[in-house]
Amino acid sequence: MTSAPTKTRREQILDTAAELFAARGFHGVSVSELGAACGISGPALYKHFPSKDAMLAEMLVSISQELLREGRVRVKGASSTAEAIEALIDWHVDFALRDRALIVVQERDWQSLPHEAREQVRTLQRKYVDLWADQLRDRNPALTPDTARAMAHGVFGLINSTPHNRVLPEEATRAVLVKMARAALG
Repeated sequence: MTSAPTKTRREQILDTAAELFAARGFHGVSVSELGAACGISGPALYKHFPSKDAMLAEMLVSISQELLREGRVRVKGASSTAEAIEALIDWHVDFALRDRALIVVQERDWQSLPHEAREQVRTLQRKYVDLWADQLRDRNPALTPDTARAMAHGVFGLINSTPHNRVLPEEATRAVLVKMARAALG
């Protein structure tokens, strides 16, 4: 059994920032509070990031890159369209359960992203939606591109509701989300 790679200090700071931003909002967390939560002084954060805005940008751009990159890997590794859709569902559920804080930050603090980062996230997210839509259209060629994209967005909404639902244990939540996503996509 291999263990997960050790996170860099930069990744640890981003994880802590995501949790704090999710709990209190981007503007509700000072650099001093963020530094204290990371076990360093606020100004020491500037060794790792030029600004708090840069932290927000990196966390949302990097998760968007990861979603797209891993989504492509899963589709490429699938032996059929049905298997690719299953792999995408599994991947997105994994993300939603692992990175609940990032979903909340994306929802709440989107407007706080610097313009360039916002455009980069939008571009990456469009490509991720299209990755899903392409698989849905491969399975059902009668779907229009817009319908397939709407279906992908609908499933993302379902799965991304995870941070707001802590009723069930994680494995039960995973099973419910996968079952519901499959049903939603037909």
